[in-house]
Amino acid sequence: MKFDNYIALDWAQRNMAVAHSTKHSNEISAIDVASNIEGLKRYISQMNGTKVLTFEESCPAQWLYTELIGSVDKLIVCEPYNNHLLKSGAKTDKTDATKLLKLLKADMLKPVFHCTDEFINIRKVVSGYDDVIHSTIQLKNRKSAMFRAAGKRHGSELDIKEEIFVMEGLQELIDTHERVRLNYEAEYRRIRKENKMVKNLQTIPGIGPINAVKIAATIVDPKRFKHASSFWRYCGLQKHELISGGRSYGKRSPRYCRLLKTVFKTAALVCSRTDDGVLKKYYEHLMKEKNFPEHQARHALARRIAALSLGVMKSGKGFNEELITLAD
Repeated sequence: MKFDNYIALDWAQRNMAVAHSTKHSNEISAIDVASNIEGLKRYISQMNGTKVLTFEESCPAQWLYTELIGSVDKLIVCEPYNNHLLKSGAKTDKTDATKLLKLLKADMLKPVFHCTDEFINIRKVVSGYDDVIHSTIQLKNRKSAMFRAAGKRHGSELDIKEEIFVMEGLQELIDTHERVRLNYEAEYRRIRKENKMVKNLQTIPGIGPINAVKIAATIVDPKRFKHASSFWRYCGLQKHELISGGRSYGKRSPRYCRLLKTVFKTAALVCSRTDDGVLKKYYEHLMKEKNFPEHQARHALARRIAALSLGVMKSGKGFNEELITLAD
């Protein structure tokens, strides 16, 4: 679709660079002024005709998306990793905005999904919970390293008062993080009670309440994935083929969501060890009938669970084991 106005924004806390062009001209005008969201809205509103706006994914991207989505006909938050044109030549905010506009007019931007519904706040809970978990792991590793540095077993008594002082501080931080973690898990349970999509996801074997919230908050709209293969690539469960001149040069991993890959790999591990249902039978079928090595069978099981999750979200219904077959 052609738009009357093409706008690219390079936003920073102190200043913003805005590049503008029309469908009838290749000339680009760019300004660099103090950051002002209301002033930006007024600037955009003065343009006649349809408008498309783009800016790169960053910390304030969700806030900008929420503020500006009503001011334009289409808004694209793009993946900066793919914008290699911005890396060449001189670098200024106006130059970056101008190059971004060229990519926009050429339809060469890779969009990053954003929305304005309730899942935005749930995503913040998921992100905060992961930060707490990672910080707790770091603290526990530091505590363990102190025992190793003193040549002692973990949990034994330390002799030097300075070591004892540091260890007490670490333990206090760990205890605080554990209390915060429990608060987050209580919030996860509240979200589960109020959200039907999360309840449906939890009916899938291997997916508990925490991972169900993570899946729902990350995907939000399952219809943006037309096929299971595109969802697998998004989750890091399928690689891109490298073919040139009719010859295969192997495969390459795409940029993917590490959180979802962890969720589905964990679910596959749980099902392969503890579940007695159809997913465990599928795993054993791959091992015995198709002679898959263990790691390959678990990977296939993770892909099956991912596809089931996408199907559950699209259908709005819970997992039904009777509809699942062993067919690969």
